[in-house]
Amino acid sequence: MAEYTRKQVLDEAKKIAEMLTNTEEIERFKQVEAKINENQKVQKLIQKIKTLQKQAVNFQAYGKQEALKKVDEEINRLQNEIDDIPVVQEFKEIQVLVNEVLQLVSGTISRELTNNIIESTGGDILSGETGSKAKNKAGSGCAH
Repeated sequence: MAEYTRKQVLDEAKKIAEMLTNTEEIERFKQVEAKINENQKVQKLIQKIKTLQKQAVNFQAYGKQEALKKVDEEINRLQNEIDDIPVVQEFKEIQVLVNEVLQLVSGTISRELTNNIIESTGGDILSGETGSKAKNKAGSGCAH
């Protein structure tokens, strides 16, 4: 069986990342992100929220709880307004899809690594035990 250095594995991971960059999901993500950056309404609302967040920090620092509460309510209202914009909803949906793809890749690597370790030690994939664990179980009978 071939052995690989950590650098070789990381180089392969970079190749996988490059492949992922060219998937349909990532291409769609980039297109929708560009639409959000070009959307004046979204950008204005984001700027308003950032300004209000700075005010909130100041109100909190000076203990102005009533003013802080009003600013927080306005931030939430603006955030809801942003969330109702179709391109933002589309962006959130594509983010979920991209995360699902990343989880799928990550889970596949993890599962395959575990299975390879079990197989290479003569273990049992169905029980999820490596060969050394199975051997220890077999030899752990009561020795009275």
